[in-house]
Amino acid sequence: MNLSMRWLKEFVDIEMPPREFSEAMTMSGSKVEGYEIEAENTKNVVVGKVLSIEKHPDADKLVVCRIDIGEGEPVQIVTGAKNLTVGDYIPVAKDNSVLPNGVKIKKGKLRGVPSNGMLCSLSELGLTAHDFPYAIEDGIFVLGDDCDKTLGKDIREAIGLNDTKVEFEITSNRPDCFSVIGLAREAAATFNKELKLHKPVVKAGNGDCTGMLDVKIENPELCKIYSARIVKNVRVKPSPRWLRERLRAMGVRPINNIVDITNYVMLEYGQPMHAFDLRFIDEGKIRVRLAKNGEKITTLDGVERTLTDKNLVIADANKPVAIAGVMGGEYSGIMDDTTTIVFESATFKGSSVRITAKSQGMRTDASSRYEKGLDPNACLPALERACELVELLDAGDVMDGILMDKQYEEGNHTIKFEPEWTNKFLATNLSREEMIDILHKVECKVEGDTITVPTFRPDLECKADIAEEIARFYGYNVIDSTAISGGAQGKFTERQKFDKTISAAMLALGFNEIMTYSFISPKYYNKILMPENHPLRNSVVISNPLGEDTSIMRTTALPSMMEILSKNYNNRNSNVALFEIAREYIPTTPDELPIEKNVLVAGVYGDDADFFTLKGAVERVLEKTCVKNWDIYASENEFGYHPGRCAVLEINGKRLGVMGEIHPDAAKNYDIDTKVYCFTLDVDLMFENAQLEKTFIPLPKYPAVSRDLAVICDEDIPVLTLEKEIAKAAGKLLEEVKLFDVYQGKQIEAGKKSVAFNIVMRSAEATLTEEQINSVMKKSIEALASIGATLR
Repeated sequence: MNLSMRWLKEFVDIEMPPREFSEAMTMSGSKVEGYEIEAENTKNVVVGKVLSIEKHPDADKLVVCRIDIGEGEPVQIVTGAKNLTVGDYIPVAKDNSVLPNGVKIKKGKLRGVPSNGMLCSLSELGLTAHDFPYAIEDGIFVLGDDCDKTLGKDIREAIGLNDTKVEFEITSNRPDCFSVIGLAREAAATFNKELKLHKPVVKAGNGDCTGMLDVKIENPELCKIYSARIVKNVRVKPSPRWLRERLRAMGVRPINNIVDITNYVMLEYGQPMHAFDLRFIDEGKIRVRLAKNGEKITTLDGVERTLTDKNLVIADANKPVAIAGVMGGEYSGIMDDTTTIVFESATFKGSSVRITAKSQGMRTDASSRYEKGLDPNACLPALERACELVELLDAGDVMDGILMDKQYEEGNHTIKFEPEWTNKFLATNLSREEMIDILHKVECKVEGDTITVPTFRPDLECKADIAEEIARFYGYNVIDSTAISGGAQGKFTERQKFDKTISAAMLALGFNEIMTYSFISPKYYNKILMPENHPLRNSVVISNPLGEDTSIMRTTALPSMMEILSKNYNNRNSNVALFEIAREYIPTTPDELPIEKNVLVAGVYGDDADFFTLKGAVERVLEKTCVKNWDIYASENEFGYHPGRCAVLEINGKRLGVMGEIHPDAAKNYDIDTKVYCFTLDVDLMFENAQLEKTFIPLPKYPAVSRDLAVICDEDIPVLTLEKEIAKAAGKLLEEVKLFDVYQGKQIEAGKKSVAFNIVMRSAEATLTEEQINSVMKKSIEALASIGATLR
């Protein structure tokens, strides 16, 4: 929302630099995005008068002008303009002048004749014919009677091109601030100034309009009030300069006096308005109703639109003439031969306008205001203001009477006044009188313990809102900082700490964390070679997806990881290690929400990456999170993974995760021409089996004894199986069993392998005897023999 400071001063006496104004307004809650002084960079452009025009001696298309700029001797300027006559007042860019677009003008010679500046057109001053309708766009701007023609006067002051525009970011809960009056209220409260509001006065007296138009609201739940007044003998012409200036400063293009009045009132009051040509309202009936399915209307922008029964329209006896709150119909606008118009001022339900504007692909200044919810009590004052301006601009003859259908009961919202609670809430020590004084500034009435809220402030709903009003005008910067009261202190939950431990471990291993979307394309399952009948293809389908690529919720995070690895590979990142604590969505029944499963997914490729890089990362993460007693098995049929180079992890009989080399065909689907390794771990299952309680174990008092044990077994027996048999046989005396050699060669039978372990034993009660040591070794050898492993 742009605000003209010149317009604002009509309501509040404010004289200060725009920066100071902007900072103060921002601190009081009306955020300023920036400000701009019109033609701020323009220098040395003044008003001049043409004294003589002579033909250029060496150029048929040029003339030599003598210009009086109020500085003694006239200046000579050469120009090619054809619209000048002696006595015209024009903008003169002197030597060393700067135009609004940054162009610098210096004296020189044109075809041998000295020229000491330049005569300016509208466009060279950053203006158009909408700003000065009487001017010629492709010629020199000849100043009219609405300009100050004092010779030598700065052109910005002479033509009113010196306003300051302040841009506000208005939040959706403050529809009242989408108006000059709304921001004037905020400024008056901020600077403790008197707010000067004008009550419109309409003389009328040009006949009674009663009976000329029948107004009726057929859907009162969508329209609270519809009011109208009729103006006859309309005289369409350009608006005066002061009105055009204000519209321009607010970012609105002037059109003609009638259209400009509707825009002016919308900007001043925040109440959108529309003017209908009475000729095109069939049978003199106005009906506010829902459209019929398939009903059509051609709007003012020339587009034919098909309506539905969810679109509210303004209709006559036979057809829609406007889309309520959005845009008028093609024949509802003001034309050159319009003689009688109907000014409309109404309030429509915000959600209805928003649905209609979105469904029709239209967003207008009117709809952006209506959809936030407007004050129905502003309709009649805005209507009166429009008619007052009609009389002020001599744009027509206002008839007596207001045509209206009102479908709401007037009444103000009240809130209990609790000064003690407010002080406690804000950590302030304000008196009751100080609070009342602030509330009066924002036009809230306080009687006893009751606050009556004005209808233009729908955002004030409870005592916390009242506390906010007090805080922002008392000054956030003068409220002392205090510690949070109460015994509760924010801290991480055990699960949050667990997830942070995982992230810290992965970062320490050299992995980089990523974040991916949970919604994916169904095609991703094909890229990771998921079988057609796999249960994970049953995904939650998004009812309103942005597109096919984001149409389902993922049941596996592997494709998301592969997408990011692919982007890095194709951007020539040669060594990459990534991880994410992602969420997978497993459907249950159509009537229930899916199971949300948290997983740790990681991917790596590069010069030093292999299966054991991945295995080491898995072991480190499980160690740091205190997840123990997990098993790992080779797997041949995991989708997306290379058969024989993949392993499944389990804990207490439940699947903990999978890790291994990505299948070459899957890698090719992602345009990755190198080996890729990934793993996925079930974080929820990890947390469920984590031994989070720390127990103290004293340093050992007695020495440890180690023995080496080498066995020969079938090559397909996992080392982990051998380790488990040793651990089960050794019992409590076993402290550690560590693999240190695997050998296959000439000395070993084909299909066999030699596996060597270092077994560490210790007792917490006494030094181990030779008998105890030999007993452990014997039991271990026998246990290994039971699964086909013989002593080497």
